Amino acid sequence: MLSPCRFLLSTLALAGLAAAQTQQPPTAPKPERDLKLEKIEEPGGAPANAPAHSYAVIVGISAYPKLPKERQLRFPERDAQSIYTALISPEGGNFKAENIKLLTGPKATLANIRQEIGVWLPSVAKGDDRVVIFFAGHGFIYGGKAYLAPVDFEAAKATTTGYPMDELGATIGAKIKAKWKILFTDACHSGAISPEDTASLNHGLSSVAPSMFSLTASRDRESSYESPELEGGHGVFTYYLVKGLEGEADTSHDGIVTADELAEYVHTQVREKTSGAQNPTSDRGSYDPAMWLSYLPANATPGAAPPPKFGSFAITVNMDDVEVFVDGKSVGIVAKAKPFTLPGLLPGQHTVKGVHLGFEPDGPREETVYPGTETTVNIKILIARHRGKAAEEALDKGLNLYRNGNDQNYKKAAEEFEKAFQLDPTYSQAANYLGLTYSALYDEQKAQQYYKKAIQIDPDYMEAHANYAGMLLDIGDVDEALRQINTVLTLQPSHAIALTMLAQAYRFKELYPQSIDAAHKAISLAPKNAEPHLWLGDSLRLTGKLAEAGAEYDQYLKLSDFDSKLAGQLNYYILGSLFGMGKRSHGSQQDIWKDLHSLAYFGICNCQYQAKQYDAAIGSCQKSLSYYRQDPYAHYDLGLAYMHKYMATGNDADLYPALKHFEQLVAINPDLDEAKNAKQNIVNIHKQLGK
Repeated sequence: MLSPCRFLLSTLALAGLAAAQTQQPPTAPKPERDLKLEKIEEPGGAPANAPAHSYAVIVGISAYPKLPKERQLRFPERDAQSIYTALISPEGGNFKAENIKLLTGPKATLANIRQEIGVWLPSVAKGDDRVVIFFAGHGFIYGGKAYLAPVDFEAAKATTTGYPMDELGATIGAKIKAKWKILFTDACHSGAISPEDTASLNHGLSSVAPSMFSLTASRDRESSYESPELEGGHGVFTYYLVKGLEGEADTSHDGIVTADELAEYVHTQVREKTSGAQNPTSDRGSYDPAMWLSYLPANATPGAAPPPKFGSFAITVNMDDVEVFVDGKSVGIVAKAKPFTLPGLLPGQHTVKGVHLGFEPDGPREETVYPGTETTVNIKILIARHRGKAAEEALDKGLNLYRNGNDQNYKKAAEEFEKAFQLDPTYSQAANYLGLTYSALYDEQKAQQYYKKAIQIDPDYMEAHANYAGMLLDIGDVDEALRQINTVLTLQPSHAIALTMLAQAYRFKELYPQSIDAAHKAISLAPKNAEPHLWLGDSLRLTGKLAEAGAEYDQYLKLSDFDSKLAGQLNYYILGSLFGMGKRSHGSQQDIWKDLHSLAYFGICNCQYQAKQYDAAIGSCQKSLSYYRQDPYAHYDLGLAYMHKYMATGNDADLYPALKHFEQLVAINPDLDEAKNAKQNIVNIHKQLGK
């Protein structure tokens, strides 16, 4: 059932001692630690006209606190998440996660929208870049002008709390210098922002550059629609927009979704789905004909003729919580009592599979889509997986060895898990634990192999996705980790472990506000879990909020204050939530516990150092080193703290530990920027001591 909606009416250079360079006081150290890891993806094989960089602002607002109940929306935030997924996919937009600003719910204020669109985008986008702006929420006309409604919109203050279309048009046309500019809007009266309506809307978008591609959800005076039938609920426009970007719009089969193809696909599908009540609009003459929006080389079939018309599947299942895959991609979780419509499919053969954890899947099997026809697909999950006794015994034996930690036990555990998997090649749990075990043994290639097998066997195995993400974070592939995390959060938005990993991934990306937000969500869902407090503390520290950071580090230490010998017996550890959390050694799960405690005490030390509490900082950094002796940053902060004590008291006794820690830093990693400063400090200390 379609329901009309989205409608409104009316660093650090301390190079000497006080005696040697009193003219230049020391400054605070760069507040970081060696945790920034990132795999740089190259756009190899992309079309010759590929943009240099891509940036996006995505806005989705479902709940408007200052609007009446009947004006509330259901799915814009899911829509925004779907667009985000499509853009960061390597088979799609291939955007870097740090180049996307995602504003949903309470974050989508007028001030934040103006900041990200009007300030951030113009500051980062250059002439060879691509920019996407997406908005899903309410739109309205007031006094002859079109507006988008931020989350803090008030009907009585429409002109001061709405985001004017003429302001958006001026920003896109004059301030943003990208070669390709794409605007997607899913809101009632969003058609008013398409170029042909600019004359009646104070010429708000009349200055938009020729490279602008604007695709809006509906024509003027039309409502855009939402439907709970579309993969758990989406706006109709956004649903087909995402499907098009994922490849369904590539009717030429050249592996590229162009603006023209996307516009045609979305218009046709939305019109058919709404029986003509909603008609997306675009101006074919207003943008670069070479513009492409998705690159999907796997779809390329040279010489293939475009199909005459799209078709659809009507999917039914025999039990709740069945995840359905079409052509290898998850299309959603289906309930027994709610048939699932999947429209907008290219005519021809498609593979369909239904999975439910603990059961044999139905499929994959071939089903045919006919032009203009809805094909019924019945999925039946019937056979529970029964593990053989020998396979289960091998898994249990492997788990006991795995929980005991150390390399020798991990190797023996791997043998048992391998035995279980050989006895039962559908044993996804055995594959998952093989991933965990090989990760602990530093064999990331085998770990990745088995995580992928676990996910292939049980695509809805959220812990396998989460564990795989953890390993990817550990080896520095943050972008792929974000995709795995996003897979979990799309299906389970309240997955506390995935949110904790999201906080860590954003911290690695130096996206500290996003890290803080994800950590707060994880804490609200699982207040007794320690790790979100650690990443929250780190991101707060790195944004200068020292007092708040210290409190979060303390909370982490309090919540994880147990005998480390018990670490391997805790379920939270077994689920892999600590794997990938910035660990440096895999000797045992107890080592991971020690590493995280070292990180927390270092964070406290650095906060205290920046607050000029040198004695306290010395104690905290010494505590950090008691857990991990090879941390160069803790040695560096200790050296600096002792030097500051000397500068305050003139007591040569403080120079000896300062010298020791600077020398240890250089021995551990002589290539760090801090090592350069430490070497000069060593020279100056020797001079001061008369050596």
